[in-house]
Amino acid sequence: MARYTCSFLLSVPIKDLQALVVELLQNCNLVVQYCTSDYIMAREIPGTVSLSKMVKAEVFIDIGTATETETRMSIVIKNEELPLQLDNHCRQVFEFIKQSIENNRYWHLIESLADSYERL
Repeated sequence: MARYTCSFLLSVPIKDLQALVVELLQNCNLVVQYCTSDYIMAREIPGTVSLSKMVKAEVFIDIGTATETETRMSIVIKNEELPLQLDNHCRQVFEFIKQSIENNRYWHLIESLADSYERL
C-alpha cells in the first residue's frame, strides 16, 4: 500500500476553506464522496486506472485550532498499489495535489510539511 501525507498552514477564512478544497479536488480529477466541516474524502474516477492504482484522498481540516485567518489542513493520499517504483501512480497524484494546494490563488500558504512514505 502506498501512502503519502502532508500538512499545510493556510491563510484563508475557515468558512471558505471547505468549498475551496472541494473545488480543488474536483479540478484534480477526483470525485468527492464524503464531506463534513472537517473531513473530505475523494477518489479518482473509476475506469481511469486499475482498481489497485485508484487513489483515495482524505483531507482533514483542523477546525479546533483554526482562527479567523489561519487554518491547519492535512492530506492523506493512498491506494492499494505496491510502491515498487519510487515514481508510482499514487506519488504522482500526491505531488499534483500538493502542488495544486501550494499554488492555489485563493489562499496564502504559510507552511507545508510533507511526510510521505511507502509501505509494502
